[in-house]
Amino acid sequence: MAECHPVGFQWVMEAKQRGATVIHVDPRYTRTSAVADLHVPLRAGSDIVFLGAIVNHILSTGAWFEEYVKAYTNAAVILREDFQDVDDLDGVFSGYDPETGTYDTSSWNYDGVGAQSSAGAGEEETLENSDRGAGGDSGESEQSEKQRGAGHELGGHGADMGLSGMHRDETLQHPRCVFQVLKRHYARYTPELVEQVCGVPPEQFAKVCEAVTANSGRERTTAWVYSVGWTHHTVGIQYIRGAAIIQLLLGNMGRPGGGIMALRGHASIQGSTDIPTLFNLLPGYLPMPTVDAHGTLPDYLATISSPDQKGFWTAADAYTVSLLKAWWGDAATAENDFCFDHLPRLTGDHGTYRTVMDMLEDTIEGYFVLGQNPAVGSAHGKMQRLALAHLDWLVVRDLNLIETATFWKDSPEIETGELRTEDIGTEVFFLPAATHVEKEGTFTQTHRMLQWRHKAVEPPGDCRSELQFFFELGRKIRERLAGSTLPRDRPVLDLTWDYPLDEHGEVSADAVLREINGYHLTGERAGRPLSSYTEMTADGATSGGCWIYTGVYADGVNQADRRKPGRDQHWVAPEWGWAWPANRRTLYNRASADPQGRPWSERKAYVWWDEEAGRWTGHDVPDFVADKAPSYRPEPGVGGPDGLAGDDPFVMQADGKGWLFAPTGLLDGPMPAHYEPQESPVSNPLYRQQANPTRQVFRREDNLQNPSGDEAGSEVYPYVFTTYRLTEHHTAGGMSRWLPYLAELQPEFFCEVSPELAAERGLEHLGWATITSARTAIEARVLVTDRVVPLRVGGRVIHQVGLPYHWGVGGDALVSGDAANDLFGVTLDANVHIQESKVASCDIRPGRRPTGPALLEHVDAHRRRAGVTILTGNEVRSGDPTSGGGAAAVAEVRAKEHTSDE
Repeated sequence: MAECHPVGFQWVMEAKQRGATVIHVDPRYTRTSAVADLHVPLRAGSDIVFLGAIVNHILSTGAWFEEYVKAYTNAAVILREDFQDVDDLDGVFSGYDPETGTYDTSSWNYDGVGAQSSAGAGEEETLENSDRGAGGDSGESEQSEKQRGAGHELGGHGADMGLSGMHRDETLQHPRCVFQVLKRHYARYTPELVEQVCGVPPEQFAKVCEAVTANSGRERTTAWVYSVGWTHHTVGIQYIRGAAIIQLLLGNMGRPGGGIMALRGHASIQGSTDIPTLFNLLPGYLPMPTVDAHGTLPDYLATISSPDQKGFWTAADAYTVSLLKAWWGDAATAENDFCFDHLPRLTGDHGTYRTVMDMLEDTIEGYFVLGQNPAVGSAHGKMQRLALAHLDWLVVRDLNLIETATFWKDSPEIETGELRTEDIGTEVFFLPAATHVEKEGTFTQTHRMLQWRHKAVEPPGDCRSELQFFFELGRKIRERLAGSTLPRDRPVLDLTWDYPLDEHGEVSADAVLREINGYHLTGERAGRPLSSYTEMTADGATSGGCWIYTGVYADGVNQADRRKPGRDQHWVAPEWGWAWPANRRTLYNRASADPQGRPWSERKAYVWWDEEAGRWTGHDVPDFVADKAPSYRPEPGVGGPDGLAGDDPFVMQADGKGWLFAPTGLLDGPMPAHYEPQESPVSNPLYRQQANPTRQVFRREDNLQNPSGDEAGSEVYPYVFTTYRLTEHHTAGGMSRWLPYLAELQPEFFCEVSPELAAERGLEHLGWATITSARTAIEARVLVTDRVVPLRVGGRVIHQVGLPYHWGVGGDALVSGDAANDLFGVTLDANVHIQESKVASCDIRPGRRPTGPALLEHVDAHRRRAGVTILTGNEVRSGDPTSGGGAAAVAEVRAKEHTSDE
């Protein structure tokens, strides 16, 4: 955190000065480690074992917050008889299909509750009939990979769970209740296993457990803070689930000083998620409709919410209709489903990596790149650059001529001969962008807080903000389509595209924020801004571009522009910026009071029930129905906010409780289970299933994988490497490698190795090293340091190599170097299609890498020694030669290889 978020780390240091204990868990010793009370180096990719052993410690020592857990979690709920854990099935949960690499999740549900797929009603048939895990080279399996991505963003707010038949055991003794299932599941996660898998000694692990449990309970709370890199794993979602289970067991959710904080970057990463850059979401985390399941608006609404479930997600119809009204205004009427048909439909996975592969298949003609540098910053950089060469046109908007814009003349593939400038038909349009100080608007930071940024200076020359660029692009497209009678053009022509301009001819960001907030459209309040998402209606009487942001313009005031000093308000500081939803600074804060509505302690008082006033009150905006008494119990079958009992604090969950066990919403398991990374020199000691059995693999000749565990050839790539950021550089380097003041601080790409690894491989400090994977080889300066320590794992020493990922090969930056991300292949998390780019295996040797065609031969020689084929690492169910894509697909691949060998 100190390395990547130095401004935010100020508050950690202030907390430490007041007595807080800071524990840093990271493979590498960093600036954060230097000021932490305890640094715990662990093997990259082993976090689930570490977290799971903390859960086991909490449960086995009785350290869990019993009253909180019984009242506010699903610990007492009884699971179905046919649920089977990974220990029963050698590494997979019940419902696993080895042919498709997917789960039928119905057996994970509560006893007495109707089956509900994670995919959502209406999508089941499409997904079950697709070979989602194959990723082979046949047309059928390629199409199934495209289908795999649609419609998995329902999570805890998914379709009706039929909760009226749910069975509970308040004593927590029933063998199938969540609490007992959790205890059995985590019994194997012992301090000894932590040492064996993570390389963390038991005495050091004990210090972590003691600190976390001692700092939790009625009087104290512990926070878990993770970098975005925690998600960059094939089990990344389950890492965060592991932390959530710890926090729920210790009573740290919904309380001040608790929770889980994802560290977001300064570039409004949280805001980019809220008003989404993700292909399968609409603003406010509404799922995108799919082509097969959502023919009409009622079809769509029936799959994302139900009037029978608890909580505020039952108003998804109001959130959706208000969004459609914001986008299409008067054209959106009840008679035409509020222009629901104007929305595009998902046909499957349209994420970043699927898009790149579609470029290689010549099914995509053009590409916009904004705020990223995929030629350097995305996994498998070679695949990214080769794909760009297949485009007809490419638009790059950035501050500098980044490597994605210049790949056609100076990429590594030009040097190797894989690309020739004269053969590349891609027309590149580089459009200079305005910096964050040259435009106004909101940033949404990691606390969900919107803060208004005023323009400091006008952008120079032709530099434009993204808002201005897209407004102008939309205006020009609409001019070209004016008068068109084609149905396909109506969505563009019907858009509300009439934003006011300022004195410089720029679009008013303030007007956009007002539109996002939403308005009353009819009645006495017509034209007035909405003050809360609870005012939205499903009849077309309100508009709003993102329901969770509604209230940011309450009373006609830009709430995000507030900057009242802390000395002039109380400690929660509600008048500094504005946090979604409803300016709540802590989500689910009803859990900060006991079931009777009293603070757990005076020290941690946050919100509470005022019996005399008959309302919830406190330091924060209560995240609950304001006048609902703690004693309230709904009638059976009542849904929505009225269905929440007075002690159901998790108001967006279908049952109002925090989930220790996830009965729906996840594709890779209801509880975290340890799997090794896609590439690992270590065999999974828990079961024969080596890696996540639902991970998204791509069997392609241009995406070969290293052997893992005890697989033949794994000794060719015996080391673990992990990537990270440096304070002196920013992400892929587009904002730092062009600045002399920053470039001179970190002038060359380097690798960090321990003295022991240096001795083993003959690496010299400040000399050169070549790091090789099945994709490519890169070179780096050697930094011999104690910051990356060897770990004893599974009875042998595992060495780790640290690689910052800011450099790229190109002629325009002040400093350049090989890109760390070139080493990675493409393997994705099953839930959100994020790449595994924090850990993989490699070889490292002294000296500079070969150049030109000799580099390709060097990489191929390693592959031949390791026996790498397109099947290597891509059989999703370990140990079964016909798994993870069907026997026919595997047989076809092997037949092709046999013919090729002959």
